[in-house]
Amino acid sequence: MDKKKYILLIAERLGHHQWQVENTVRLIDDGATIPFISRYRKEMTGSLDEVQINHIKDEYEKLTEIDKRREAIVRSIEEQDKMSPELLVRINDAVTLTELEDIYLPYRPKRKTKASVAREKGLEPLAELVMKQELPDPESQAASYLNDDVESVENALQGARDIIAEWINEDEIARKRIRTLFSKDAIISSKLVKGKEEEAIKYRDYFEWNEVLSKCPSHRLLAMRRGEAEGMLRISIMPDEERALELLDNIFVKADNASADHILDAVKDSWKRLLGPAMETEFRNMAKEKADEEAIKVFTDNLRQLLLAPPLGGKRVLALDPGYRTGCKVVCLDEQGSLLHNETIFPHPPQNQTALSVKKISSLVNSHKIEAIAIGNGTASRETEDLIKWIKFDREIKVFVVSEAGASVYSASKVAREEFPDYDVTVRGAVSIGRRLMDPLAELVKIDPKSIGVGQYQHDVDQSSLQSALDHTVMSCVNAVGVEVNTASKHLLTYVSGLGPQLADNIIKYRNQNGAFKSREQLLEVKRMGDKAFEQSAGFMRISNAVNPLDRSAVHPESYHIVEQMAEDMGMEVEDLIANDAVLNNIDLKKYISDDTGLPTLTDILDELKKPGRDPRSEIEEFQFADVRSIEDLTEGMVVPGIVTNITRFGAFVDVGVKQDGLVHISNIANRFVKDPADVVKLHQHVEVKVIGVDIDRSRIQLSLKDV
Repeated sequence: MDKKKYILLIAERLGHHQWQVENTVRLIDDGATIPFISRYRKEMTGSLDEVQINHIKDEYEKLTEIDKRREAIVRSIEEQDKMSPELLVRINDAVTLTELEDIYLPYRPKRKTKASVAREKGLEPLAELVMKQELPDPESQAASYLNDDVESVENALQGARDIIAEWINEDEIARKRIRTLFSKDAIISSKLVKGKEEEAIKYRDYFEWNEVLSKCPSHRLLAMRRGEAEGMLRISIMPDEERALELLDNIFVKADNASADHILDAVKDSWKRLLGPAMETEFRNMAKEKADEEAIKVFTDNLRQLLLAPPLGGKRVLALDPGYRTGCKVVCLDEQGSLLHNETIFPHPPQNQTALSVKKISSLVNSHKIEAIAIGNGTASRETEDLIKWIKFDREIKVFVVSEAGASVYSASKVAREEFPDYDVTVRGAVSIGRRLMDPLAELVKIDPKSIGVGQYQHDVDQSSLQSALDHTVMSCVNAVGVEVNTASKHLLTYVSGLGPQLADNIIKYRNQNGAFKSREQLLEVKRMGDKAFEQSAGFMRISNAVNPLDRSAVHPESYHIVEQMAEDMGMEVEDLIANDAVLNNIDLKKYISDDTGLPTLTDILDELKKPGRDPRSEIEEFQFADVRSIEDLTEGMVVPGIVTNITRFGAFVDVGVKQDGLVHISNIANRFVKDPADVVKLHQHVEVKVIGVDIDRSRIQLSLKDV
């Protein structure tokens, strides 16, 4: 299939104009990244956003993979000398992998089958005669096929039926109709494996479960599959057998005679042994793929919200990683997140050095000019928060509880060892907690997203697809915010459009050897920073102390001449134009339209000049839990504040200040039908929830957002 046909197909599937898809594909082929295309090539794509561009990229890659498979199929059939002009046309016209594989199935080299054994015995001509259903007495015809390998008439007819069963399985019309039946009416059933009653207790909802496959939500399918993988459940996916056999009989039974009776037997055999199991496998895979997509989308949506959580910004922070017996690790960080001081205090049991701990915290806050305190939300978090809020500081010190999810993974990682080779994991973990408060994005990019603790069944989905989606999400978030080149870590720079690990490392090395960058143009001196990499990355990197004020903004260097012309036309310097709304609102953008630059880009430039280097993230807010410490403190009907910690397709989890997060089931999200909890709540959102159920034995808390 040629590229033009690809483009037409993608445009039709996604509902875009042909020229939008064509230009997007060309940019992708030229090595442009999705954030770059979305931000700086709006005229070429018709202002497609990142999601739309990513869909085009995915479809393009799928069609390319289909083409590779098409070439392999053509080669295989030609090697068998079975290719015909008509067959080649059908293969070239196929637009889905399923359609392509159905065409190829009769020609696919097979291992030894019942049908191939029957063919070796010379029974294919008999199968052809029976298939025509013109023989009133196939037994007498079968008698002429007896030989040393075929000992009886029944053996001969059985062999013929084996061949017919394979033909039925390979018939494209039959496969299409059975596929339609599966897609509409297949039932997914789950049963307990005998003898696993106690081991499988966590899967007890699925001991006797069945529902229409098309209506089975992703989280339920993945839960059942996990139970099956652990040997606790047995799953089947099948439509009504009578309906399937009726469909096949209507296709293949053409007469009312003895030959037709053999066709009926072959249909049953084909359904049970070949076509039914093949379709079940196909729909198992399709359902898994769909469930994976859902779960991955939940994960990436949550990850995006987590990465774009409000930052505190460049403030001096004291961070605590709380604990009982081992104490609370305390670190002090400067405005850039550099470690100034670390030590351990023991305010809780068994040591109970409360007075000494209060004195130490007060001293550190004063001596290091601390502006905010970050407390990890793990063990002893609430007690530590109470202690800190009890201290009377001489000025306002904001206190924040910060998620520890993944902090231990970071503290033991190669990245952490490179950053803090002389400190142990407890210090590194506390530093990570403090930095997460200052800039969640810059810190969380150092951690494998799968360790951050958001999403559903992330370990059960296709790991390659998950990793690709997560990488894309991280890159999207990093470039949406922008990166300060002179303070960014190697890990953060890695995700800048057009860079990657090697260039990120080279930028750090250049910075260490030559001092801070003074201009974006200076980036071209970095080893391996070619024109293409500079084009893709420059607009997303900021240099806050640059001489040229545009180097501090998201205006791309390729558009500097436009801003300079605007300033000249207004009779002022570029510096005076920036953030000068009175002047900027009077600029006629149409004057600056050219063959290369249209109104969408000019509008973006004007918006950026009004708020240069603006951070798209909202402002951080303090939060106060209610006076509850454990699940035993909760009672039905109680209304308490909480923080949304995770969002799944079946509901949202909320931290209300006890050790277990409570679940707000999708049915309790709002006083209306909710299709997706993410439409109503956001990660880290501060909410008021009503306690509607407490199961102390199972450590489960049911919450509601309705009528609060």
